[in-house]
Amino acid sequence: MAKSKIRREDALEYHKKNSPGKIEVIPTKDSKTQRDLALAYSPGVAFPCLEIAENPETVYEYTAKGNLVAVISDGSAVLGLGNIGPEASKPVMEGKGILFKIFAGIDVFDLELNTKSTEEFISVVKALEPTFGGINLEDIKAPDCFEIESRLKQEMNIPVMHDDQHGTAIISGAALINAVEVVDKKLSEIKVVVSGAGASAISCIKIIIELGVNKENIIVCDSRGVIRADREGLSGFKKVYATERDVNTLEEALKGSDFFLGLSKGNVMSPEMLLSMAENPIVFALANPDPEIDYNLAMETRSDAIMATGRSDFPNQVNNVLGFPFIFRGALDVRATEINEDMKLEAVKAIAALAKAPVPDIVMRAYNQSNISFGRDYIIPKPFDPRLLTTVTPAVAKAAIKSGVAQKEITDWDAYESALVKRMGNDDNVLRVMINRARQKSKKIVFAEADDHRILKAAQIALDEGICEPILLGDAQKIKEIMKTHQIKLEDVEIIDPRSEDSKELIAKYAKSFFNKRKRRGYNWFEAQEKIKGRNYFGTMMVDQGDADALISGISRNYANTIRPALEVIGTYAPGKKVSSMYLMITKKGPLFFADTTIIPNPTEEELVDITKLTAAAVKDKFDIEPRVALLSYSNFGSSDDDEPRRMRKAVEILKETEPDLIVEGEIQANFAFNQEALKENYPFSDLIDNSANVFIFPNLSAANIAYKLLQVMGTAEAVGPILLGMNKPVHILQMGSSVREVLNMISIANIDAQNRE
Repeated sequence: MAKSKIRREDALEYHKKNSPGKIEVIPTKDSKTQRDLALAYSPGVAFPCLEIAENPETVYEYTAKGNLVAVISDGSAVLGLGNIGPEASKPVMEGKGILFKIFAGIDVFDLELNTKSTEEFISVVKALEPTFGGINLEDIKAPDCFEIESRLKQEMNIPVMHDDQHGTAIISGAALINAVEVVDKKLSEIKVVVSGAGASAISCIKIIIELGVNKENIIVCDSRGVIRADREGLSGFKKVYATERDVNTLEEALKGSDFFLGLSKGNVMSPEMLLSMAENPIVFALANPDPEIDYNLAMETRSDAIMATGRSDFPNQVNNVLGFPFIFRGALDVRATEINEDMKLEAVKAIAALAKAPVPDIVMRAYNQSNISFGRDYIIPKPFDPRLLTTVTPAVAKAAIKSGVAQKEITDWDAYESALVKRMGNDDNVLRVMINRARQKSKKIVFAEADDHRILKAAQIALDEGICEPILLGDAQKIKEIMKTHQIKLEDVEIIDPRSEDSKELIAKYAKSFFNKRKRRGYNWFEAQEKIKGRNYFGTMMVDQGDADALISGISRNYANTIRPALEVIGTYAPGKKVSSMYLMITKKGPLFFADTTIIPNPTEEELVDITKLTAAAVKDKFDIEPRVALLSYSNFGSSDDDEPRRMRKAVEILKETEPDLIVEGEIQANFAFNQEALKENYPFSDLIDNSANVFIFPNLSAANIAYKLLQVMGTAEAVGPILLGMNKPVHILQMGSSVREVLNMISIANIDAQNRE
């Protein structure tokens, strides 16, 4: 687009006519017309440019700066891999950006700087201040990281934090507050041994001292042993934390100690060292992937120990994601000029306090636990606890305001918390929680179409994530060739070919069971044996006989032909009942559930009632979301007396009588089910006035199927499903042509379905 000189008075006149008042130039705004484009760029963009030129602070009103953080590294200390360079650090920086986005809705640019000069690094980052609302320093070696962070905090007017230092310190500080409470000790009296003297260790030491630990009670060890005051050549932080005690080794230092903080390397602590510690020892072995002492070994050695690691497969994971997204969210929202000690300490206290609050069902279900409560195995919140956003973020924002570094005041904190939830959307956790819950217990899942590379890729991901133990059906040689072609690593996974000689015994076993089920339903013995050789029949029989926990099929087959074997072998949850299906639609309005989208063409009143009950139960059990149901029609509450609205109306009457605790409304038009204001104005008696519907029951299969496919193809929703409802055992059927992501989602649903039936 050609640019031309734009006078201030022309820009003002343009906005006066086309966009009265101030506008926000944000990339998410619609740009569908010439007017939209003119407002977003020339001539309209001149107005915010001129406003910002007169008052630079208005950049936060007109641009995305206030929600933009730079994740910056030089690649000099990447994870435990060391100085591997800026290019090699990029995957870590991109991953950090994803965590910022999914946990706190913060946009990120990752920047990898090709410099080893501290001065050059500082100069580059300072020059970027007009672009970003905050700076997250990452994976920078000590002692450079100390000087870089200190200088940037002094010389920049936006929040800067080196998460490697402060993130671990904040989370471990919160965990320590709770650990000493559990064992009835005092922070001021505990004897502390720290293994490691890097940036993270030093920051941890600083914060536990601020929390109340006596500096004289701390012994720090590095690769040479105890850092003693009489060691030659000591300088900087090592000199500050050097001890006067006559101890030389980690083994000597640990005798009688109360708290071990490991930030060094794996397996430096032996069982004998652990046994030498005081009663009820607190052990934070945070080296990754191998802790300073293995969790299981530690618990076998000392049953009275409280143990934390950096790993997700053990209790009490010290994970930086509990802190940095919410710390930056709070800092950005009050436009803080820095992240100071007060803000960090309030984050510590908020995280510690949250662990003592009753744990909601959504968290327990995500981790497949029936009871999570404050104690030895739960001293810090779980990373997928959605309350972190509304607990830690406001605490940080309040501390920024109180300490005088905030440039924007928040007065209505209830409204702020509501805005945080709205920013993330109601659906921000639904898929993450679902997948995380599936990870808690691997299930045997049989794949009837293992000769499809999408199935094999999804199976490998699910295996690597601990979601399932795949069982592959099909020609073994062909499957192995596909694996080789697509570089899929499933070498040790069981492959069964129902038509091979090796499967004769299973075929005989399954054919006998199938014949007994169907001998009076049109099958003779010969036909039963032949049917079982089909992969869908074989797979459903594996589930029926308990040789697998769930079946997934349908990626390359007609839905009706795929479901028929499941109905004949496994059957429905009750005699005479039909199965139905639903789709989870991930939308900007939150997760929505559509039913029946695949099975019953023209449901009767009774079938509508069954569909509603099955769908509502699945929404609650599989996704831990309280269902609010609307039975849809072209009629509102009797405005039409045609057959279809009457069926929907009658079904609602039955549901209100038989399911009094279920929020259900209808018959109702879709626009009113979504629009609470219109509903309140026209139908103030509706049960959906306070909360709009999230479960939609359609009058027939055509309407439901068309609705979900339109949303999907228009790109306004991600469809997860079809999720089969009402089967006696877990069977889930894919859409033809499903992507790897869609298959993986279905694997997670099948896993949860199997877990629910234990």
